[in-house]
Amino acid sequence: MNMHNIKRSIYLLSILLLSISCTNNPEPWVDIFNGTDLEGWKRKGGEATYNVENGVIVGTAIANTPNTFLCTNNNYSDFILELEVKGQGNLNSGIQFRSNSIPDYKDGRVHGYQCEIDPSDRAWTGGIYDESRRGWIYPLTLNTKARSAYKAGEWNKIRIEAIGDTIRTYVNGISAANILDEMNHVGFIGLQVHSVHEGYGKEGDAMKWRNIRIITENPENYMLESTAPQESRLVNKLTKNEIEDGWELLFDGKGTENWRGAHRDSFPKTGWVVQNGELIVQESGGGEAEHGGDIVTLSEYDKFEIKLEFKITEGANSGIKYYVTEDEETEGSAIGLEYQILDDQRHPDAKLGNHEGSRTLSSLYDLKKAENKRFAGVGQWNFAIVKSDGQHAEHWLNNFKVLEYDRFSENFNRLVSESKYAKWENFGKAEKGHILLQDHGNRVAFRSIKIKTIK
Repeated sequence: MNMHNIKRSIYLLSILLLSISCTNNPEPWVDIFNGTDLEGWKRKGGEATYNVENGVIVGTAIANTPNTFLCTNNNYSDFILELEVKGQGNLNSGIQFRSNSIPDYKDGRVHGYQCEIDPSDRAWTGGIYDESRRGWIYPLTLNTKARSAYKAGEWNKIRIEAIGDTIRTYVNGISAANILDEMNHVGFIGLQVHSVHEGYGKEGDAMKWRNIRIITENPENYMLESTAPQESRLVNKLTKNEIEDGWELLFDGKGTENWRGAHRDSFPKTGWVVQNGELIVQESGGGEAEHGGDIVTLSEYDKFEIKLEFKITEGANSGIKYYVTEDEETEGSAIGLEYQILDDQRHPDAKLGNHEGSRTLSSLYDLKKAENKRFAGVGQWNFAIVKSDGQHAEHWLNNFKVLEYDRFSENFNRLVSESKYAKWENFGKAEKGHILLQDHGNRVAFRSIKIKTIK
């Protein structure tokens, strides 16, 4: 063999070896549990016990104590985490990540993202719960196909990908949650033993974890494809998926060009302000449309879905109205179907109305009471959705449907006839109308207001 052929053979062999080494390059996993003891971990919150048995972390529930967490001493930002988990009985649990415990937040209470471990019939394992903050941000009502992935009483493999704003979970290889959220990007990892009460296990029940490992070196290179529907909680932004799906921003955190005053040609000069990416109706003593007045969208909508976040102050009253035509001559707020925004605990309107509870938060104002509500609280951001296909309408609060109705049904006619709207002919039956944000004289903030026309 001549020298040229020898050099060529060496070159080809080196390319082959490089190719083999690249394809077999192992994922850079690092164990964060040594299998022997709890070095590198610290208990926070309640008094549940944790110990190591045969290479497994065992957390045992006790009575009369709050949620307990075994937390890493290290904080993590972008990562992929895998571990196996097995529960006993109906004991609820979860895996905290990007979580924190600081003295000036609820006296050090653990808070942050949690991948739910749910052995109950609800079966929401893999959903994302925001512990001690917003509550559910990705319940498995958004991805019901994943509810059968977890096997109670068996070892289950959980995978969490937290990279930038993207958070994804997988249960036994099945995509569970897929959300974009930017609330925080760094924190510890924690293993939860839930407090025990009816439906959440009993004293002596145990949760077990093993094979806990993490990738922090270029984790974006090892992300899996997710088939779970994507949910976005990015503030005043649309994702690529949302744009392709037909969503439009009604408020981008900066301008009010999509709005005007109700019964006006322009946006109110007083009463409403844009601050820190929020559209705020200012406090003016609780009067209905007496200061800046209501604002309405420039466009009208017939079939739509609108999403927004709202934050109320103590005792506040406001609302999201739809199918608003401005045809009625009224004093105060313009007429329309209303998703009520209210501090139920402090505002007297919660106890009024022709139907008990029909003026409470997220209800169809004065017509139908909202049920199964999960309110994040006064001073916290809450997530509202109103859907209408032109006939069937739904109200959602924090990703839970709280009511539905048919605005052309006999039952709707009856509700209207028994309400304050009885004097308005064909109330709630306009073919199309504006979306309205109400000025009821109390400070309420809105953001991330977006709408999609339903074809």
